[in-house]
Amino acid sequence: MLAYGKAHLWWECLKSQDIREELEAVKRLDRNRAFVRDCFITGGVISNPDRTYHLEFTLEDTDADKLVEILTEKFGLRPKKIARRGQIVVYIKEGDEIADVLKIMGANRALLDFEGTRVEKSIRNDINRRVNFEAANLNKTVGAALGQIEAIEYISQTVGLSDLSPSLEEVARLRLKHENLSLAEIGALLEPPVSKSGVNHRLRKICKIAESLKEKEGD
Repeated sequence: MLAYGKAHLWWECLKSQDIREELEAVKRLDRNRAFVRDCFITGGVISNPDRTYHLEFTLEDTDADKLVEILTEKFGLRPKKIARRGQIVVYIKEGDEIADVLKIMGANRALLDFEGTRVEKSIRNDINRRVNFEAANLNKTVGAALGQIEAIEYISQTVGLSDLSPSLEEVARLRLKHENLSLAEIGALLEPPVSKSGVNHRLRKICKIAESLKEKEGD
């Protein structure tokens, strides 16, 4: 954790210095934008957006109050202000508002880098969510299939599959023969073909029959 913290701090210092150098070359700004720029040059820091969204200015009391007023009233942003080790810190944690501040100051190169990282981060998060969703669905499907197979095998070992109705027996034998097939694929093998919901309905009936047989055996 210590090594990661140092690496993160190094990134913040390096990136913030790059932004300051870019801002020092920006000349044509109105009074309010120039004040925001000067505040960042004096005591601004931006965190690595790949990890978290955080931009802050460390300022004197009067400058901090003026910065909050400008960002709020002139640009419609929502900065927060706190005291830290005897100094005043004005900070923003919303990604969209950090992008707005970079735009306000004229840090166009930094803005492009920031937005590029945000896009990459969003894509990674979307991929992770889809992978997790698909994994959860797969686990659910596998669990259901194992339960169905267990029920069918129990019926087979007790009363025999021929004790089932023809439609249920057909589905039961296909499920045992093709353990890895989806319900839709099993339905396509039936004569005539049956929908996924139809196959699921039949398998639920089979599971209930197995439960009834177990209850009777318990009695």
